[in-house]
Amino acid sequence: MWFKNPKIYRLAPGANLSGLEDDLADLPFQACGSQESQSSGWVPPRPDEGWLVYQQAGQMLITLRTEKRLLPASVVNLAARERALQIEENQGYKPGRKQMKDIKEQVTMELLPKAFVTQSDTRCWIDTKNHWFVIDASSTSKSDEVLGLLAKTLTPFPIVPLHVEMSPAAAMTLWLTEDEAPAGFTIDQDTELRSTGESRATVRYTRQSVDHAEAANHVQAGKQCTRLAMTWNDRVSFVLTDNLDVKRVAPLDVLKEHQDAQNEAEQFEADFTLMSGELARLLGDLTAALGGMRRDA
Repeated sequence: MWFKNPKIYRLAPGANLSGLEDDLADLPFQACGSQESQSSGWVPPRPDEGWLVYQQAGQMLITLRTEKRLLPASVVNLAARERALQIEENQGYKPGRKQMKDIKEQVTMELLPKAFVTQSDTRCWIDTKNHWFVIDASSTSKSDEVLGLLAKTLTPFPIVPLHVEMSPAAAMTLWLTEDEAPAGFTIDQDTELRSTGESRATVRYTRQSVDHAEAANHVQAGKQCTRLAMTWNDRVSFVLTDNLDVKRVAPLDVLKEHQDAQNEAEQFEADFTLMSGELARLLGDLTAALGGMRRDA
């Protein structure tokens, strides 16, 4: 349940999500057709319920499912070359560029129905109280896929980027060189510093603390902190990046105490309550540590 790589956005002022269930129902997930390489749509966050929006005390959870047919380009190219050789023998000369393009398209259409199929789910948490919109996605392409489908679903589009007053790179560099994390946070052992010049020279510390004097030397040499492992209130660990991405989120032992859930439904509810509450406070404190939200954004 815990979002490991949250991509953080904001709900636009005045965003109205009261009809979200009906809006998502316009684009439900459907499996790939025999000639489709990919298909995406919305599915219930809880398999035992039919609702596309799981709601709990102002918190919402939605899930995008993507199905892809695995057809590597190398497989298509090999089959196309073999087909081209056959055609060359029949017509007496090599296929031209346009003919090769047609051959590849034909081969692709023939191979697609035989390709293996994979599915992946991407969850989105919507906090209507604190106006967070968070996608659990390890890559920008995956979060863009979610936003793209939502743009087809919701009018007006209710999601805007998160802008803060202080750049994450500048803030993390300051915390390192002054050896002082913002209130409520501690600095952990994984760190990356990168040159701001053309060389893009990079120094990484893994499972090793960076002495603030050593960090200051790197900064004087023209580097900025681009990744910094941190812990919030001894409750959640994470890595902050210069793009304001939060990665490798993990609840610590204090949040892993036994919960007396009687069944899977109660466990799901308890897990979501815990995650949404902790992450909402974490994101609020992190935004404040970065100077707050930019007013001109």
